[in-house]
Amino acid sequence: GENAAALRGSPCGRRRSIAALCIKDSQVAVLVESISVIVRASALLKTFPGGWDGFKTIVPNQTLCADNELVRVGFMTPEDVESFITTLQRVGLIFLKDNEAIDIAVADQARGFTSKCNWAEFGRVSMGGNEVAAARLVGSNVMEVVTPPTWRFEGSLSQTYSFVPTEHAKKGLKYLRHENGVDVYMNPITGKEVFVGRTGE
Repeated sequence: GENAAALRGSPCGRRRSIAALCIKDSQVAVLVESISVIVRASALLKTFPGGWDGFKTIVPNQTLCADNELVRVGFMTPEDVESFITTLQRVGLIFLKDNEAIDIAVADQARGFTSKCNWAEFGRVSMGGNEVAAARLVGSNVMEVVTPPTWRFEGSLSQTYSFVPTEHAKKGLKYLRHENGVDVYMNPITGKEVFVGRTGE
């Protein structure tokens, strides 16, 4: 459709076929890792100054992927999610109305959408024998998962699942250091380091 034409030719993600599905027998579209901001492509293209090209200039990291119906950008902290959503709201996109997602939704890799969202679905899919979280537009016929261009399952948050969940951000973790735009914490339960990428720095 018109969204496909607007997004075509853009290095916004790689398509990967889905081996098995777990969302109401539907097809899934965009990868969900850590905390993902998901935007309706139609609202973004209609509202954002400069359309798709303008939007790409404000994406603060390399997690952008889109399937012509949904656009996804991932973050490691609730603060970075809030900052990005504020930027989107300033140009006229609507986040919540009566606690329901309008143009923008937030999905947590572990639990799905953080508020009611009637226009997208969240679930887990098998991709190449590995399970990943994903979201798709309700009623979509998309048959693939779209991931950021450089994404690989090996070493990804889908494999390691070591991001800081929204409600536990920095709680119970011991701060160790900040290096190369990443806060490093120690998880006292596992004894492992937890890395929190920050996009606002």
